[in-house]
Amino acid sequence: MPEGEGLRPTPDRIRETLFNWLTLDVPGAQVLDCFAGAGGLGLEAASREARQVTLVEKDRSACTSLRQQCQRLGAQNVQVIQQDITQFLAHSSARYDLVFIDPPYALGYLRDQVLTLLLENNLLNDKAFIYLEWPGNEAFHLKQAELTWLKQKNAAAVCYGLAQCRVSG
Repeated sequence: MPEGEGLRPTPDRIRETLFNWLTLDVPGAQVLDCFAGAGGLGLEAASREARQVTLVEKDRSACTSLRQQCQRLGAQNVQVIQQDITQFLAHSSARYDLVFIDPPYALGYLRDQVLTLLLENNLLNDKAFIYLEWPGNEAFHLKQAELTWLKQKNAAAVCYGLAQCRVSG
């Protein structure tokens, strides 16, 4: 994986915990990895029989690496998109069952911005799961009424949690 500013792959132990939480929910899911980076979360979902995984990453070299990994792995259920996530969400019409949101720590404001765009553009299915990750020295609270924390944990300098969306109608 190329070095990139703010590139911070989710540690293996956290990824293991997350996918233990989601064991029964990944197969058949429509998945969006908003800040794909090294692709660990999205590719893990693909390997666990997600129906479709969309990896969105702004960095060109990271996207090139992701495409190479997908080709090497024969990951037919993965789509790599090189684009800013806010632009992608503004024009997307897909609906997701599982979304990973772990922006570079220096761009933490994007967590709320992405959550708002997902809800405003009706991109989440009812009972969709949203994984969020943030620095351990920061507090992060869900501001959207449609979202509820299911689980939260700390691991060294990382906080992470799994929320669920309840959409009306």
